[in-house]
Amino acid sequence: MKPYPKSNAIGINPRQRLRRNSKSTLRLLILLLIAAVSSIFLMGCSTLSGDTHPEKNRLVDFILSDPKTFNPVLVGDATSSQVLGLVFNGLLNSDGVTSELKPELAEKWEVSDDGLRIMFTLRPNLKWSDGAPLTADDVLFTFQDIIFNEQIPTSSRDILKVGKKKELPKIEKLDDRRIAFSLSEPFAPFLRTVGGTGILPKHILGKTITETDDKKRPKFLETWTLKTPVTELVGNAAYTIAEYRPSERFIFKPNPYYWNQPKPYIEKFIYQIVGSIDTAFLKFRSRELDIYNLRGEDFQLLKREEQRNKFKIYNNGPSTGELFVMFNLNKGRDPKTNQPFVEPMKSKWYNDVNFRRAIAYAIDRQTMITNTYRGLGAPQDSPISVPSPYFLSEKEGLKTYNYDPQKAKELLLQAGFRYNSENKLQDAQGNPVRFTLLTNSGSNPVRGQVGTQIKNDLDKIGIAVDFTGIDFNILVDKLDNSKQWDAIILGFTGGVEPHGSINLWATDGELHMFNKGPNPDEPSYPGREIAPWEKEIHDLMIKASQEIKEDKRKAVYAQYQQLVQEQLPLIHLVTPLSLVAIRDRVEGVKPSAIGGALWNLEELKLTE
Repeated sequence: MKPYPKSNAIGINPRQRLRRNSKSTLRLLILLLIAAVSSIFLMGCSTLSGDTHPEKNRLVDFILSDPKTFNPVLVGDATSSQVLGLVFNGLLNSDGVTSELKPELAEKWEVSDDGLRIMFTLRPNLKWSDGAPLTADDVLFTFQDIIFNEQIPTSSRDILKVGKKKELPKIEKLDDRRIAFSLSEPFAPFLRTVGGTGILPKHILGKTITETDDKKRPKFLETWTLKTPVTELVGNAAYTIAEYRPSERFIFKPNPYYWNQPKPYIEKFIYQIVGSIDTAFLKFRSRELDIYNLRGEDFQLLKREEQRNKFKIYNNGPSTGELFVMFNLNKGRDPKTNQPFVEPMKSKWYNDVNFRRAIAYAIDRQTMITNTYRGLGAPQDSPISVPSPYFLSEKEGLKTYNYDPQKAKELLLQAGFRYNSENKLQDAQGNPVRFTLLTNSGSNPVRGQVGTQIKNDLDKIGIAVDFTGIDFNILVDKLDNSKQWDAIILGFTGGVEPHGSINLWATDGELHMFNKGPNPDEPSYPGREIAPWEKEIHDLMIKASQEIKEDKRKAVYAQYQQLVQEQLPLIHLVTPLSLVAIRDRVEGVKPSAIGGALWNLEELKLTE
């Protein structure tokens, strides 16, 4: 997935950040989801003045808001990840169409026969954007002093922990161009995870690790803030930031020391800060934008304008995004108040797997696709994204929950529920079945529509739902801190590597939201229980990461997907199709559901 896509700007494939990718703290993840599900990976380019005749060799994309930081390790929002993704590259890259790993800063890599030692060889004569040499010292610094540093909060560290013992790799500099990692056991996601981690400049940031503030914290935590002039940011990717005007725009220019000269070909790349998706849609229709990823509601109108306005709509199939409902399965109590996180009566409902299965059967996903996505979507039945090679389809045996309200009622009756004279559902003690369903619909209209339909669908089987859209920050607080919620609609970005969601499925993971454990500064939760199936899912995720042979790894992930679908900690809903409209003047695009529209930005050219 990405669910957790945890996307620190330096913790994912840099070029694929352009599609709003990636894997991070709960806040970052959901922010990425807002970008992914509500805008469905929108991208565009526009002129700054509204002129419909773009300046030659200038491509203008858009972002919805200003970033929160210029420090790629401390990213906590989607916009910062997008912006910094153009500035920092990792050792490896991946093809946005095939997902095949490719050399980037490293010209080659070698893996020992037992899979426990991986050596990277850097390209010769690499330089930072300020002209300073980029060597193995920078790679060692990035991992040893920053990523592996417990004083620095970054989810990249968690994703790199190997096996149940959660041991970090050992790293060794061999010479100026060679660096070696040693693992305690085979770890299949290693290359993609380490390779996609952006490398940072030791000559600029080294002293910020050794120097501390008055609280004995590394000054790195206060480095490269929004107060930092963008010309002081030193990167290694195809572009550098030339200018930033808050609430207006970013201007990027080619990095004169980029290793892959003469790329990039586009002389000026611009992110306009537009504030709304609807504004971007209008700009595309008025020919101010070159690229736009369609929402379902946009398709019919844009299809009619395709030839006249000189663009082509590409259908890349199901996107890597997903949408789901989850119930709060936490049986624990707040150690401060001794109050249960979930009302005991409701907790009993939610922890009954037949209750969750009944909910799944009661949701009409085909109607959801028709009404919300205008038919331009597909059912999502797995925690692994459809485009991923590890996805298990219904034809391959994956358990699915096609709309069947009668089956839903039968399961509820088997679980001890009953219907009163008004066909309203009650539990065995006669309590009416009613719960609150939350989402951040204010910033995500799609989730608002989905929530309304779920409310109506469940009403048909006698369940009363109080559906409420709340502020994003309040939603995050409920998930991460108070743990006081019944059911929530959320979404994840996705990707090809399932291990990116380890923090969701690890029983002690910071993103194990449906049964969240204590935060690092909290005592254990009295009464919290870990179900056997939760442990089994965690075990399967670890086992899959240990399998080096692809056929065996796929088999383990098939078991994992089946178990998730049997137990339904997440009730998956639908995923939109990846539809992108690209202006004819943009040459070299290779859009895909995995890579998005601009994954190969440095290869693109613009015609007159």
